[in-house]
Amino acid sequence: MTDLGSGRIKDEALLIARIFLAVLFLVFGWGKLTDYPGTVAYMMSVGAPLPSVLARLAMVIEFFGGIGLVLGICVRPLALLYALFCLVAGLIGHRYWTLTGEYEYFMNKINFYKNISLMGGFFLLYVTGAGKYSIDAMLGLAGAPPRRTRAP
Repeated sequence: MTDLGSGRIKDEALLIARIFLAVLFLVFGWGKLTDYPGTVAYMMSVGAPLPSVLARLAMVIEFFGGIGLVLGICVRPLALLYALFCLVAGLIGHRYWTLTGEYEYFMNKINFYKNISLMGGFFLLYVTGAGKYSIDAMLGLAGAPPRRTRAP
């Protein structure tokens, strides 16, 4: 079976995948950074333990981790962190199985399974690494392919 050309664009696809995975976290991380009181209030509304601590943690992971994903810095550890973050966020913030309102139930069910799906993407990123277009590759870190400085 052929790879349908994926081998030719692997590094470009990894860069695009990193950007696409980061978009959600950059957008919502920025929202948390610019509305800390609202973030704490949301954490309290879903019954999160230590809402002010979790709000700060979520801000850092979402926004600054998103920047790290886009730039390709420590991608494998970040991918594992994000997989865990998605699981915890789903279990704390999207407990659809406890809700009775049809709309609220449905929206939280979507968000819970979105988080599970994102975990799959992060596990794939953990396995593949950042690719050639990353700071990891530039620094020769964590199994990233070395950048060629001249033709073979």
